[in-house]
Amino acid sequence: MFSLVGSIIAALLWVLTVVGIPGLFALMVVESVGLPPLPSEIILPFAGFLLVEGTYGFTWPIVVTVSVLGGVVGAVIAYELGRWGGTSLLLRWGPRVGVGQKEIDRVQGYFDHYGPITVLLCRLLPLVRAYISYPAGVGKMDRARFLGYTFVGQVPFVILLVYLGTLLGKNYDLLVPYFNILDVVLVVGALVLGLVLYLRYRRERTRTPTPPPTSAAR
Repeated sequence: MFSLVGSIIAALLWVLTVVGIPGLFALMVVESVGLPPLPSEIILPFAGFLLVEGTYGFTWPIVVTVSVLGGVVGAVIAYELGRWGGTSLLLRWGPRVGVGQKEIDRVQGYFDHYGPITVLLCRLLPLVRAYISYPAGVGKMDRARFLGYTFVGQVPFVILLVYLGTLLGKNYDLLVPYFNILDVVLVVGALVLGLVLYLRYRRERTRTPTPPPTSAAR
């Protein structure tokens, strides 16, 4: 039976197995940029799985170092996108999803006061960690502090997930029955998100006044 989650995991395993360590680095860069969503909660445990399998190049020092560096590089890319293009992009496309100048100003003020500790803590949280770089860039958080807190938050998260992968070992088959459940969750979540975005878009269009027709010049 086809499983979306199972297919994604199979593709990730193919990249990690065939491409090896460079593939791990590339996946972590993409994961930290967050586009497309590619959770490290899947990537890193399977890197740990390949580690205990004795796959060539996969050792504790190499896997942790490459994963951390890939995550930092991706975070810096996302930060720079937010810093140099984030505000204009949000002003252009944000109102369609309920984000306007007020929300941008709020992000700016938030990171002025709580930026460093926010980035550090969010690096330890699943899902959120991949997207915290964008508001940090929009808020023009100091680059050196952003880089430092990103690195510090990356290390324990990487080590924990790789370690969980080593515990998984050869018990990968035990997870297969749960892939179909995750498929349903993903599909339902995507439908709900799509409905919310559509309703917001319709609401914004309703609020936008239609300019009166101009009379043709005689």
